Amino acid sequence: MTVIPTFTAHNGFALPAVGLGTYRLNGQAGADAVAAALQAGYRLVDSAFNYENEGAVGAGVAASGVDRSEIIVTTKLPGRHHEAAKARTSLEESRFRLGLDATDLHLIHWPNPSTGRYGEAWQALVDAQQRGTVRQIGVSNFLPEHLDRIESESGQRPVANQIEVHPYFPQSDALALHAERGILTVAWSPLGRGAELLAEPVIVEVARAHGISPAQVVIAWHVARGTVSIPKASSLEHQRANLDAASVSLDAAEVDAITALGRPDGRLFGADPASHEEM
Repeated sequence: MTVIPTFTAHNGFALPAVGLGTYRLNGQAGADAVAAALQAGYRLVDSAFNYENEGAVGAGVAASGVDRSEIIVTTKLPGRHHEAAKARTSLEESRFRLGLDATDLHLIHWPNPSTGRYGEAWQALVDAQQRGTVRQIGVSNFLPEHLDRIESESGQRPVANQIEVHPYFPQSDALALHAERGILTVAWSPLGRGAELLAEPVIVEVARAHGISPAQVVIAWHVARGTVSIPKASSLEHQRANLDAASVSLDAAEVDAITALGRPDGRLFGADPASHEEM
């Protein structure tokens, strides 16, 4: 079984370098995919209230036969639940749907700054952690000003920030800031959601040099940059390939060449957290 590197946050909490994204893995097929991934060696599974698959994820965890203490289940608080009372209920509903005594890592899905209640949502997570119903707390799609606000208001720093990162949008400044503060970077859509990226000559060339697939090159690039990637994979073949990529070592020149693919308009769908909001 592949040995997966881990990255550690400011408080000692660690995440494996590669986890399983579950967006659109629903129902029995989703549960089966989660169980298969865990049996193949995954130890991080990423879900969200808005994915409407927490039940499938929980069923997959239960069916996997893997000791619960070894598994990190992430889920996310939706924008419509930022108000304190709604947030508490939402956190409880996620835990019940997952069938867990506590969620391992709970994130605020988007800051939704025009509403301005993400600080309230963050305090709800802090309170849940103190109650023991959430083990670790973090955020998703937060910009530096959002991170500054929640820490100044609560005195609590998130352990992770899940953001869009892929070679077309490498987010080098965000990664540097997170590293400075001991916040883990988790990359959503780490493969860029498209064949265009995987056909880039530099990625194809690195893949040929290492005898691996272009997708594995991109995952190895994430690992080399200290970023946790959570590619979705429903088939066992792709799950194993993604996991195997964590053990591939790229040299600095290869990493830099892939990072140089970054574009000013590299976001997949213009999801700038300063203006894009999801409820």
